[in-house]
Amino acid sequence: MDFTGEISTGWPFGTGSVDTSRDPGQHVWTYEPKQKEDIMSDSVYKIVDLVGTSESSWEDAARNAVETASKSLKDLRIAEATKLDMKIENGKVVSYRARVKLSFKYESGK
Repeated sequence: MDFTGEISTGWPFGTGSVDTSRDPGQHVWTYEPKQKEDIMSDSVYKIVDLVGTSESSWEDAARNAVETASKSLKDLRIAEATKLDMKIENGKVVSYRARVKLSFKYESGK
């Protein structure tokens, strides 16, 4: 992959970027941490286990789980694929399954 410029990413604890316009091995990483009060809010999160399925891939199976859950759960935060498996019939893979831990924020009621 050939890329020059700046790549930015947002993390829960700050914002970082990589300047890739320099020679390989000379990239410059910058990071700006968030203030503690921005990170440590009084929040409560629930984590649920879901299983998504797809006939085409594990990625689609995980996406199906998250997108289906998003129709009834609000303020989704993190999805972690914890287990991948396949359903096999007559020696052939017929579907992919992804177990996903999904977190969402409880409303404070304020």
